[in-house]
Amino acid sequence: MSLFAAHPTALSLAPPVARPIRWGQILTGASAILALAFFGMIVAQSQSIQWAEIPHYLIHPSILSGVLLTLELTAGAMVFGIILGCLLALMATSQNVVLKAIAAGFVWWFRGVPLIVQIFFWFNIALFIPQVGMGDYSISINDLVTPAFAGFLALGLHEAANMAEIIRGGLVAVDKGQREAATALGLKPRQTFLTVVLPQAARLIVPPTGNQAIGMLKASAIVSVIGMQDLLTQAQAIYARNFLVIELLFVASIWYLAITTVASIGQHYLEKSLQPKNRSAAGKPKRRA
Repeated sequence: MSLFAAHPTALSLAPPVARPIRWGQILTGASAILALAFFGMIVAQSQSIQWAEIPHYLIHPSILSGVLLTLELTAGAMVFGIILGCLLALMATSQNVVLKAIAAGFVWWFRGVPLIVQIFFWFNIALFIPQVGMGDYSISINDLVTPAFAGFLALGLHEAANMAEIIRGGLVAVDKGQREAATALGLKPRQTFLTVVLPQAARLIVPPTGNQAIGMLKASAIVSVIGMQDLLTQAQAIYARNFLVIELLFVASIWYLAITTVASIGQHYLEKSLQPKNRSAAGKPKRRA
């Protein structure tokens, strides 16, 4: 038996171990602080930026309407993408070869083509399909696919392809043995999916889904190329009249940061709620004296 094992109090009497000075961390931290201070000094000394205008335009009616449209577009595209992504993930994990091929083709196309190309494609779809219907009952595509709908389709379909892969990865990550055990207990496939597979897969699906939602919020700014009146487009319209370019870009950036911060906090608590709960103190084994 060692000396410390025989006399536990000897551990508390041992001299403290001196921690080495980590000069690398000190130098990198100091360099980062100096760089930030230098950048802040340059920005503060800038005479061309009218800082007093930024609070005014933060609550400008046009900016607020752009924020609302951005939120609506993000939420709509995410809901559409999640629902369609779930369907595609189920198709990809099924035993049907045809359904697997359709899901793989969809993901291959809408993940591979850049988002801005998809936006322009849906915005100009009337050049490819001028009308739908037959005879007197035909409708012009331009009346159906408005700039708002074109942006929604591009974002939603692109998100569906990404979500299909995220959900498929979460489903296949669940151990196959648990499905077999549930079947042995007499659970039907639907019950096995809802009570065994889905709760475990959700812990793997939710974190990247939250990241996708935040990414969708920022990607929605790309619809400004087709004149959709989102936050960035409204900011561009204002600074085209008053030439306060940097000020309005700061306004848009502040709103994007505020929304993404709130979304990140919500994502954190949602992930925390899905984590397995620790055993209660009553269920823990007692230590021996």
